[in-house]
Amino acid sequence: MIIKTIGAALFAGSVFATMASAQELEHWGSSDFFDVMIDPSLGNGCLLQGEFVDGSLVRIGLDRTTGFGYVTVFNTAWGDIEDGGMYPIDFTLDGEQYSGEAKGMYLNGVPGADIEFDNVDFFMSIAQRQTMTMYHDGQEVLSIDLTGTMAGLDAVLECQDEQG
Repeated sequence: MIIKTIGAALFAGSVFATMASAQELEHWGSSDFFDVMIDPSLGNGCLLQGEFVDGSLVRIGLDRTTGFGYVTVFNTAWGDIEDGGMYPIDFTLDGEQYSGEAKGMYLNGVPGADIEFDNVDFFMSIAQRQTMTMYHDGQEVLSIDLTGTMAGLDAVLECQDEQG
């Protein structure tokens, strides 16, 4: 499976807008483990947002300006991320391996990585899994429990339907 990355123009157009409007996310609802939010800077794209015990802030959502889905993770422990830098990553969903590229970014001074994908099946595959683990240069950088993601992504789809 190929995971598409964000091009320079898209990065400038949507990621900087996302960073600038982080406080402007609109709360739509909640599931058991996640908040469901609307991001006006991404064409009113809906997303899940959750905080994890390792300090990670994870967003899984839809960018209506591109039609793609994304997983974005921010973590204060990732201080050496270059804003706009491209990073090869590997990750597993319950042991099933995927590869792609992540774009380095910052949200309120916290480093993060954005992974975009164009496959709806992959979006739902996340929802059906229990654990997502990410690796960079063979080193584990994140492992999160995906419990509740199915209910959360169902809510994201309901939110998205309401956006028209």
